[in-house]
Amino acid sequence: MTLWSSLSDGSLLPWGVHKPIRQVEGSQASARETAVVLRSVISQQRVPHSNQAASLIQAVKSVGVQLIAANPVELAVGNIVRRVLHLIRDEDVALATTDVLGLEVSVDSDDEDDTQHENPSQLSAAALAAANRITLQAPSLHNLLESIPGPEVAASTSSSGGDSEAKSKLVSIAAADKNSKSWKLKHGVIEAVNELIEEIDNCYSQIAEQALEHIHQNEVILTLAHSKAVMKFLCEAKKKRSFQVFVAEGAPRYQGHALAKELVAKDLQTTVITDSAVFAMISRVNMVIVGAHAVLANGGVIAPAGLHMVALAAHRHAVPFVVLAGTHKLCPLYPHNPEVLLNDLKSPSELLDYGEFSDCMDGGTGNSRLHVVNPAFDYVPPQLVSLFITDTGGHNPSYMYRLLADYYTPDDYVLQQPLKTK
Repeated sequence: MTLWSSLSDGSLLPWGVHKPIRQVEGSQASARETAVVLRSVISQQRVPHSNQAASLIQAVKSVGVQLIAANPVELAVGNIVRRVLHLIRDEDVALATTDVLGLEVSVDSDDEDDTQHENPSQLSAAALAAANRITLQAPSLHNLLESIPGPEVAASTSSSGGDSEAKSKLVSIAAADKNSKSWKLKHGVIEAVNELIEEIDNCYSQIAEQALEHIHQNEVILTLAHSKAVMKFLCEAKKKRSFQVFVAEGAPRYQGHALAKELVAKDLQTTVITDSAVFAMISRVNMVIVGAHAVLANGGVIAPAGLHMVALAAHRHAVPFVVLAGTHKLCPLYPHNPEVLLNDLKSPSELLDYGEFSDCMDGGTGNSRLHVVNPAFDYVPPQLVSLFITDTGGHNPSYMYRLLADYYTPDDYVLQQPLKTK
């Protein structure tokens, strides 16, 4: 079944999603749509009796690579793909552990019944070997099932006497497990993905619940551009605190203007300043609170353009620089990894109107003396960040890499070949 339809602009339309993947803006929206697409892939995947988890992992990786290629700048897409892969592995291990414990209890009960009639030493070597292999190979469910002799072996040893009943029970349990494991694995993974989607939906609310712990009465807060997390964080603090907000406008797209209007509508005292005035105003600020595009494994931040300047000013005046980010923005890669695109260049028309500077352009000859660079992001190194506030609580930049083990598997860090540079 085709999961995407190609559009005229080359973008991909995932199955069950109404917008092309390139038209989904924002890390939260991109993360949620990615989880929805992968949930559909898992539900439609036919899982074989053997290597069931490997089959799901391969299907998710295949789709995930294409989703990442559709928008490589949005690191949240790759993060969710890796999260889903981690959920599949965890669910497979959980089912293996549960089934092994159940089989061991069954084997023990069969042994107790046999001791009432005959000596346990009379059991066949095949049954004892199967029980031993079950115990030794507990971490892997498919290995566990393969260790149990099949029906043909049971038939050939049926004449051995007292062991036939115990052997047939093991075979019947194995057959039932093989038939139901596919449903159990897919059902468990889909439930886990549903919880992940709910976590993404509620991440900003959970971050906002911590606002009163960090914002105090009559403080002055500085932020830049527009961030949903910052908006909800400040509005939650407004319920019990009175404070003032400086909003840097975030040129050239001036997203700070939109944030200022929203804050004023919530009856927050707001002052809009130019980006160039940040260093002049930072001495009056108690705390800088900003959002993030992505958080890397070393604690560095990919954030809207201009935030590196704000972080340097805050560091110079010893002002805390706090970053709000959901766990779906935590990327298990480092800035030097070739899979990480630290920036994206936007249209020059946001800075200069072509009509006013057409005489400076080359007209396609390649000899222009005027070049316009409009980067979308800045990279803020971890030494400039004071605190991360996530939906799981506050963390120091040096602690972020330890969170990777809770959400990702090292084998899934690299999902595709490094981007080729000319």
